[in-house]
Amino acid sequence: MAEGNWTRVSEFILISFSSLPTEIQSLLFLTFLVIYLVTLLGNSLIILVTLADPMLHSPMYFFLRNLSFLEIGFNLVIVPKMLGTLIAQDTTISFLGCATQMYFFFFFGVSECFLLATMAYDRYVAICSPLHYPVIMNPRTRAKLAAVSWFPGIPMATVQTTWLFSFPFCGINKVNHFFCDSPPVLSLVCADTALFEIYAIIGTILVVMIPCLLILCSYTRITAAILKIPSAKGKHKAFSTCSSHLLVVSLFYVSSSLTYFRPKSNNSPESKKVLSLSYTVITPMLNPIIYSLRNNEVKNALGRTFHKAMGVRNCFL
Repeated sequence: MAEGNWTRVSEFILISFSSLPTEIQSLLFLTFLVIYLVTLLGNSLIILVTLADPMLHSPMYFFLRNLSFLEIGFNLVIVPKMLGTLIAQDTTISFLGCATQMYFFFFFGVSECFLLATMAYDRYVAICSPLHYPVIMNPRTRAKLAAVSWFPGIPMATVQTTWLFSFPFCGINKVNHFFCDSPPVLSLVCADTALFEIYAIIGTILVVMIPCLLILCSYTRITAAILKIPSAKGKHKAFSTCSSHLLVVSLFYVSSSLTYFRPKSNNSPESKKVLSLSYTVITPMLNPIIYSLRNNEVKNALGRTFHKAMGVRNCFL
């Protein structure tokens, strides 16, 4: 297409769930609003209780706190705009706003993949080298591991977002999604995107597969170590320290893999929206619930923090 025929796009329109009846959209708004508030409250509580309770100052809860920070950021990037499209029909998003949303979506998504791998390594050290665990996972090491987990999201998000939004758009500005994800925005480009698509596929595979392989290696060693424990009680205790993380990993990887690695013939825009909801909206809400309900230390710490807060409140009454 000749450059003179390009129309500069200054904003995009998010199709979101506009094809649904108004009543259904209102119901979705209330549902997602409740999920959003529960996500913010649950992850904020995890952060506060792991900071306030000395019993939760171990490496595992340091990484859990990082995960909660990440989930809050992930939700703030996606959900408020989606709620606006549902209740106020505010479906427009500026060119810069769309690019910013995509950047932070990539940043938090990539960082979560590597953080989950780091958490698996933490469980590997705790179970396979329990006597050396405090020495290996000292504050300096855990800070470095957290930084290494967060860092890959920066170059990945920067390159992919900058490259995609440097392409010309042909005037069609309707994004068939509830947020600015790469595939629906890429479909609006009027230029040869073959090289970008190859990069995006390779990048996605690496970002998913490298952490996934690290997690598999960690849990292979963990499983071998647990099987060597003679008592059933000891095996159960060792496995219980990993069960929450395994469940969180499964939810995240299954939903994201189904979204990005399904054949295009089986990947309609509506089905992708539903699958995207699972890891952008549902999983961030479930993570603090999983770690709270399946972890006695967190439940006890929440109880202690609540009673301490009530005691302080009573002092002022």
